[in-house]
Parts: sequence; C-alpha cells; structure tokens
Amino acid sequence: MSETSAVIETQNTNAPAQRSDKPLLVVDGLKTYFPIRSGLLQRVTDHFKAVDGVSFHIKEGETLGLVGESGCGKTTVGRTLLRLIPATGGRVLFNGHDVFAASGGELQRLRRDMQIVFQDPAGSLNPRMRIASIVGEPLVIHGLVTDKAELRERVESLLERCGMPRAAADRYPHEFSGGQRQRIGIARALALEPKFIVCDEPTSALDVSIQAQVINLLMDLQEEFGLSYLFISHDMAVIQHVCKRIAVMYKGRIVEEGSREEIIENPQHRYTQSLLSAVPEPDPHRERERIVFDGGAM
Repeated sequence: MSETSAVIETQNTNAPAQRSDKPLLVVDGLKTYFPIRSGLLQRVTDHFKAVDGVSFHIKEGETLGLVGESGCGKTTVGRTLLRLIPATGGRVLFNGHDVFAASGGELQRLRRDMQIVFQDPAGSLNPRMRIASIVGEPLVIHGLVTDKAELRERVESLLERCGMPRAAADRYPHEFSGGQRQRIGIARALALEPKFIVCDEPTSALDVSIQAQVINLLMDLQEEFGLSYLFISHDMAVIQHVCKRIAVMYKGRIVEEGSREEIIENPQHRYTQSLLSAVPEPDPHRERERIVFDGGAM
C-alpha cells in the first residue's frame, strides 16, 4: 500500500442498487494508430499501434480502472472514445448510440453526457480566462444558460460543490494551487451534468495528501450524481481503492481484466503481477518479492 492509499478515506464505490446492469459504455475492438513518416517527402512507412484492439464495458454508476505503465496507450483510449483523437478502427457505443457514427445534434448531445478531467490541471485551463468563464463556457456553448445572473449562480454553485469558494469565479488559474485547479477542472466537467467522465490520471500531478482529497471528491460526486468513470492511472494502489473493476493495459492491449478482488488477490498475467509487486510496502519488516516483467508473451 502506498502513501496515497494510506490517507484515502474508505468509500463505497458501488453504484446505487436501483441502477441498471445494462452497460452504459461499450468499447469494442478499439484501434488508434499513428502514422510513422520518413524520407525527404515524409511518406507514411509504418504505423505506431498506440491502441490495438481494446474492448471493455462500463455500467451505469460504475468505475472501471485502466492501469498500466506510461506509454501503454491508456490516455489514448480515453481520448479516442471521446473523439478527441480519431479512431483507426473499432466501435464505441454510449447508451446504445454509436459515438463514431454520430454527427450534428446527436454528437452534441453525446458530448454533453461524456466529459473528461485532464491529467495536468494547469495545462487544461486557459490562463487568460477567469474561472467563471472557464466553468461557464460549456453551459454557454450548449445553450443551457442564457441569463448572466443564472450563469453566475450555476458557476458558483459548481465551484462550491467541488470545494472551492464562490469568490474563486473572479480569479485566474495561476492564482490557485494544483489541487485547487483540479477541483476547477472537475467543476467544469460537471457543468453539463454528464453521465460518464474519463478521469485521465487526475491525481498524478498532485501531492499525496491532495491526491486523497481529490479522489474522495470524485467518489462523493459519483455517489451523489450516479456518475460512471473510466479511471486511468499508473498507480495500482490508487486504482484498487477507487475501482470496482480493473483492466490492465500493456503495449496498446488489455492483458487482463476482472473484479478488484480477482486482479489484486489472484493476478494471472505476469505484467499484472509485476505492477502489484511494485506497490510500496509500508511495513519495513515485511518482505515482498519484486517481479520483473520481461515483455514476453502477451
């Protein structure tokens, strides 16, 4: 167990009992390839397979943890299913709607229901915009609020719900700490009342104590609004606290998927075993075998 896990409060990550078992999000054979160019004319000579046939599903009110080392394709999965990066192949269904085939009004409605919290809270907030404009922009773009007074009230309420003072609306991103900026990013993601949020390593850039606060906030919001999360992280200790199910990713593919208990207590793939063996052990008298994955058979 890492320092982070030691300060995270115990949370109930199960969705409310009345929620449907039907998957809210279905990802089927997702592929995202990036061209490799070479030569004087920069012709495409090969492709880098960042995501190569990934499949999973997420139920309503559920959190699926996607874990793996840096560069394995986790973030690309999250951004591709939201159409922030074009997919090479595969299919994504959200509430029965084909995300990649959607256009016009249907795509706009899907974007309202599918949001993202980025890894870097500083880089994801426009430094030239006040917080009121950053959090309120989605409401304006989607035409949900036209009255200035109502917009201001909605923004301040969102900030307050995410643990920020209402007066923060008049300030700029650089005036806040990393944890506060991430809370602002979460408030922006909540503005459109989505059903599903991609949490792209939302705590990796934060101090340990602040990580726990942000994770607890996300769990509280999930309980309150019935949100579904794809929680992306390289930290297995965080994943096992937050997620009901876990998918382990290596070199663009999911090598193992199962319940939290199955993955943590009885990992089948050697890469999963390697990740778990790397989690720091707080007891100095307890020895743990360090398993090194040599990148052999998938």
